[in-house]
Amino acid sequence: MRELSVFFPCFDEEDNVEATVKRALTVLQGRDLDRFEVIVVDDGSSDETGARADELAAQFEEVRVVHHPENQGYGAALRSGFDAAAFPWVFFTDGDGQFDLEEIDAFLARADDADVIVGFRQTRADHLGRRVNTWLWGLAVRFLFDLRVRDIDCAFKLLSRDALDRIGPLAASGAVISTELLVGARRAGIPIVEIGVDHYPRRAGSPTGASPKVIVRALRELLVLRVRGR
Repeated sequence: MRELSVFFPCFDEEDNVEATVKRALTVLQGRDLDRFEVIVVDDGSSDETGARADELAAQFEEVRVVHHPENQGYGAALRSGFDAAAFPWVFFTDGDGQFDLEEIDAFLARADDADVIVGFRQTRADHLGRRVNTWLWGLAVRFLFDLRVRDIDCAFKLLSRDALDRIGPLAASGAVISTELLVGARRAGIPIVEIGVDHYPRRAGSPTGASPKVIVRALRELLVLRVRGR
């Protein structure tokens, strides 16, 4: 691996985006890469996330920003990140600072023999309700798709552009995007390598993944994915 695109989907992360991007730049500058880029996907934030990301892009040539004029959902933010990525390898994690990009080393080390490398949270730094929701979601995905991945929605994933092309266009706009991505990899015959990562509490901001609106949308898209798969 010589060239890497890293992107962060962000929604209302004004207090996290600067630290997250600067941490990424520090980590990537210390890796044996010819070129890299850091992309912030501002998913229609209602706060200063977009403006702060633009300031970072003006300050650092490796940083770019993609703006959604209005909030479109986590899946839409990931699709924009994949589309914007210019290099043969693409990595993404969330912009909330709950993962340490230093742990990308174990993922880069597998790039010679794997095309889809995904993290699983060894211990989740989330409240009990969210952990229960995640467990129930995992059961539903396993039942509907027989997808046996330890942490489907872990936002710490590295994929080759070749794998993304073989998986084909993604359609989900909500949280089911990770399921769609991994189901697509399996159907394309691409092995999925799993690596444990640490998970940290949020430093600022509030998560939105457990809101009723997000959950209803995810369930609807999950059923659509199942019907489409048939």
